[in-house]
Amino acid sequence: MESTFSSPAEAALQREAGAGGLRTPLGDLGRVYELERVVGFVRDLGCQRVALQFPDQLLGDAGAVAARLEEATGSKVFILGDTAYGSCCVDVLGAEQAGAQALVHFGPACLSPPARPLPIAFVLGQRSVALELCAKAFEAQNPDPTAPVVLLSEPACAHALEALATLLRPRYLNLLVSSPALPLPVGSLNPDPGPLERFGRRFPLAPGRCLEEYGAFYVGGSEAVSDPDLDPDLSRLLLGWAPGRPFSSCCPDTGRTQDEGARAWRLRARRHYLVERARDARVVGLLAGTLGVARHREALAHLRNLTQAAGKRSYVLALGRPTPAKLANFPEVDVFVLLACPLGALATQPSGSFFRPVLAPCELEAACNPAWPPPGLAPHLTHYADLLPGSPFHVPLPPPDSELWDTPDVSLITGDLRPPPAWKPSTDPGCSALTPRPQLELAESSPAGECGKSPLPSEFFPHVQATQPQSPSSAASFLSSRSWQGLQPCLGQTPVTAAVSGRRGIAIAYEDEGSS
Repeated sequence: MESTFSSPAEAALQREAGAGGLRTPLGDLGRVYELERVVGFVRDLGCQRVALQFPDQLLGDAGAVAARLEEATGSKVFILGDTAYGSCCVDVLGAEQAGAQALVHFGPACLSPPARPLPIAFVLGQRSVALELCAKAFEAQNPDPTAPVVLLSEPACAHALEALATLLRPRYLNLLVSSPALPLPVGSLNPDPGPLERFGRRFPLAPGRCLEEYGAFYVGGSEAVSDPDLDPDLSRLLLGWAPGRPFSSCCPDTGRTQDEGARAWRLRARRHYLVERARDARVVGLLAGTLGVARHREALAHLRNLTQAAGKRSYVLALGRPTPAKLANFPEVDVFVLLACPLGALATQPSGSFFRPVLAPCELEAACNPAWPPPGLAPHLTHYADLLPGSPFHVPLPPPDSELWDTPDVSLITGDLRPPPAWKPSTDPGCSALTPRPQLELAESSPAGECGKSPLPSEFFPHVQATQPQSPSSAASFLSSRSWQGLQPCLGQTPVTAAVSGRRGIAIAYEDEGSS
C-alpha cells in the first residue's frame, strides 16, 4: 500500500544530498566557489556567524566549502539547503533564524533586493567559455560591424564577457557589454544616476542611446537541455527584448548558435493567451511566492486592488513552492498569479501539468487595468516592482468616470462578450475599498411574474421598476454547478437521539478490535 500511493519513508532518510558524480574536485573548490573572495568578505565584516545558501544541485559541495571557510575565517558557518521558495532568491528569513550576521549565496541568483537589510555576497560561478568559438559564432550571426549589439550571458558566464568583447572590439564598434546588477551593500548610497538596470543586468549606454536599438547575443545554455523554454533567465530576456531586434544564443562549450526569434514569438503568444485567460477568470488565486524580496506586501495589495477593480474575486494563498498537487485543491480558482521574483514567476509557466494556468503579475496587470499598456511600452515586465508606484512603468488605474471601464470586450477564447466590471475604484481618498458601479436593470413587475429589460428610461414605462442586482458569490456559483456538493444536512428529517459513547483509540487499533 505504501509503495502504491507514496514513496517509502526510508527513502527520504537514506537519500544523499547532491549527486556524487557531479561534485567538484577538492582542488577546484577555491576557483569554482571563489573562496578567497568569500573569506575576505567575512573578515572585512568581522562576522562570527555566517550562513551559506546552496541550490539543490550544489549541495554535494556544501560540506567541503563550509569546512574550508570555517578553517580560514574562524567563524561559525551554517548551511541553508532547504529554501521555502526558489533557490535563486536570498533566504534572509532562514539566515535570521540561524542568527547569521551575513549570508553568502552560491549559484544562479535573481539578484532581487532583499526585504530586510543583511550583508550578502553572491558567488555566481565561473563556467568555462570557449572564447574563440564564441567569437566566430558572433561574427557569423552579426555580419554588419556597425550594427549595435549587446553581449548577454547566463550568470555563470558573466566573467568571460569582457574577454569576449576584447576579441570583437577591433571590428565591432557599437558593442555593449552587460554585467550582473548586484544589489548595493547595506548602508551604501548611490545618489549619482548609474547605468540602466533591467533584466537583472546593468547596461552602460552611451548618451542618447536606448536599449531598444540593440540586438542581443546571449552566451549560455547547454545542448543537453531538452526544453530550452524551461530556462527562466533566457525567457525573461526574450519576453522583454524589443520585438523585431535580432536575438541569438550561443553555447559556451561548443560555440553553436541559434536564432531565438521563433522562441520569443512563442513566449509572447503564450503571454497573450494567459492575458485572455485572466480576463475571462472570475476567481483569481494570488500565490505568495516570496517573503524575502523587497516590496512584496505592497505588490500583493496592488494585485488585490486590480482584481477588485476588474470585478473579480481574489484569494491569497501561502503554499510555498507551487506544485500541481497543491493547486489542484482549489478547483474553484480560474487562474493563479504567482507573486515571486522575476525568475520564479516564469519558472512554472511552460509546465502543462497544472490544473489551472499560473500567470505572472504582468499578465494580471494587462488583463485588469484597461489603461495598460501605455504608448511606447514594449517590454514584458517580469518583476512585480516595475508595476508599483515609483517605477517608470507604473500605470495607475483610470478614474471612475473613464470610458475605458465601459469599452466593449470580446473573449478571444470563448467568443463571448465580456460584461463591464461591476466595481470601480473609490474616489474617496480616505477609503481604499472599491465601490459598486451603478448598473441598473429594468425588471417588469407584471402579475404573471415575467421579467424583461428595456433600453428606454423608466418614466416611459410606469409598470417597470429599476433594481440594482447583487453580485453573486463566485464560490456559491461554483458550488451550485458541481454534481456533488457535500453531505446533505437533512434538517428536521432525522430523529433526535441521545448521545452514546463512540469507539476509543486510534484509527490503526481501536480498543474494541482486539490485538489482531
